[in-house]
Amino acid sequence: MKEKVVLPVIHSQNYKINKEEALLIYQDMMLGRSFEDMCAQMYYRGKMFGFVHLYNGQEAVSTGVIKALQEQDYACSTYRDHVHALSKGVPPQEVMAELFGKETGCSKGRGGSMHIFSAKHNFLGGFAFIGEGIPVATGAAFQSIYSKQVLQSTEDIQVTACFFGDGTTNNGQFFECLNMAVLWKLPIIFVVENNQWAIGMAHHRSASTPEIYKKAEVFGLPGIEVDGMDVLAVREVSLAAVKRARLGEGPTLIEALTYRFRGHSLADPDELRSRDEKAAWVARDPIIRLKNYMLVNNLANLEELKDIEDIVHKQIEESVDFALSSPEPDIKDLRKYLFADDKI
Repeated sequence: MKEKVVLPVIHSQNYKINKEEALLIYQDMMLGRSFEDMCAQMYYRGKMFGFVHLYNGQEAVSTGVIKALQEQDYACSTYRDHVHALSKGVPPQEVMAELFGKETGCSKGRGGSMHIFSAKHNFLGGFAFIGEGIPVATGAAFQSIYSKQVLQSTEDIQVTACFFGDGTTNNGQFFECLNMAVLWKLPIIFVVENNQWAIGMAHHRSASTPEIYKKAEVFGLPGIEVDGMDVLAVREVSLAAVKRARLGEGPTLIEALTYRFRGHSLADPDELRSRDEKAAWVARDPIIRLKNYMLVNNLANLEELKDIEDIVHKQIEESVDFALSSPEPDIKDLRKYLFADDKI
């Protein structure tokens, strides 16, 4: 018996966005999608090793949240971290080189796909284990509020965006950090990328309360459900959450209902999800939806969008050339960067 495919309700809205913002958002989403498509090619050509988890289909969440942040704000990711890093400003050539295990990678070739990190861009890293990044992000948010309240910093409060999947929300770190964030009014946005599947486990089969955003009520912070296939909807709730955090009013939990178009990783044959389910979500591709919205609302024309796509494709090609031509880490540096004195 086929299971019913349940999708979030689509609400048509007139979003407050100008042409320049819309084009930047479109370019960021195109960069994320094109980068991941190239990763798949490089992986199957033997240029990448280990597990590689792609982000195709979820671009509206990364772009919608991270592009609502300021440069000095923090982002903390998961093992599906390439696109988060790109949205935060880490150059694509440095991310690609990291995936190739090269010395020029943003983690000097030591991290690989699941451990993208950039201190320069306040990107706190990808983490191989679920829930691992939530305490790190909570710590970053604590230092932000400590700097403001105790050290009397005159700068704006730095906001932290913490990304994790639906499978993480049944883990202890999630509940513990929600409690601490509310207790201390930390400037953090907890972003649940509910792509409906935790590896091979359907979300509705593993959660007694499938509506994750409702768990926020227990701890006293706002819980918001948003269509994670609509970048402008994600952007609106993110801007409100960032403003709230920056004003010292505390954390927000955002549950973005989204879907990954590929298997859990590139080693996953993706045989557990039904064709009907995948087709229903692919039909709501967030990039195509944004493109249509921009055309209908005269925010761009086809020529302008084609120019952006050409720019992105050139960036991706250059990132591959950079990674291929970059040196391997030297064996004599095997223990380098293990301690704080060896800064990346």
